Amino acid sequence: MHALRILSVFIVLGLACISFSMANARPFVFTAIPDEDETRLQERFERVADYLAEALDVEVRFIPVKSYAASVTAFRNNQVQLAWFGGLSGVRARLLVPDSIALAQGVEDPYFKTYIIAHNSAGLEFSDDEPPAGLRDLTFTFGSRGSTSGRLMPEYFLREHFGDGPDTLFRRVGYSGNHTRTIALVESGAYQAGAVNYTVWDKEVADGNVNTDAVQVVWETPPYPDYQWTIRGDVDAEFGEGFTDRVRQALLDMDDPELLASFPRSGFIPASNEDYDVILQFGRELDLID
Repeated sequence: MHALRILSVFIVLGLACISFSMANARPFVFTAIPDEDETRLQERFERVADYLAEALDVEVRFIPVKSYAASVTAFRNNQVQLAWFGGLSGVRARLLVPDSIALAQGVEDPYFKTYIIAHNSAGLEFSDDEPPAGLRDLTFTFGSRGSTSGRLMPEYFLREHFGDGPDTLFRRVGYSGNHTRTIALVESGAYQAGAVNYTVWDKEVADGNVNTDAVQVVWETPPYPDYQWTIRGDVDAEFGEGFTDRVRQALLDMDDPELLASFPRSGFIPASNEDYDVILQFGRELDLID
């Protein structure tokens, strides 16, 4: 009986240790740049968290952030180990965290583009080759200050064409914070023109959320690389050898049409840090990267 009691104690202690270990096992956490309405992002990435948890057999959590800068800060501070970044935010994050890598990008992301949209009262028509001359002296809103498609690349191309920065080119310049808000501000006439992620515009139009009698696309930029999944360089040490490769494969294997449509992307393909060298170059030219 004495031996049985001792054995029972060891079993109880062993179960307690296992329960304690499981309760304190670190979840794998990711975030995403807030390029759309927060409610939509929460719904979209909670589904991604469920998918990754099943594929990786670990607890996965999505945490929202309030700004592009906050997504980079969370990544730098190891509050998140994976992030769905834009081109510029991804470059910034990888510069801050040694050995971090771009894992995967959407099929569409190597050839991303920005739409310049305008309220119809501005009297602009769509231009194939270059931004309309009539953009000069309008009021204009970019998206977030840290957005690749909403600020960096449209500013770069507009400077290249007009020879002036936004404060000289436009009568008034704003920063809406995200792409859906940019559309709303131009549609309402609060700004005469703006720069918006083309996938957000196309999806909003397809969903019937844009009054195209009030606002239209007047120019689209040349293509450039944009969004990507970036992972910290120390995750294998924290989550086990080969974990980075497992995360990459899970992202590449994502094929649920509904899940992909929420990005919206037709699928994911491998990415590398070098794919975004042009973003690093332009970001430094515009003093948006040190």
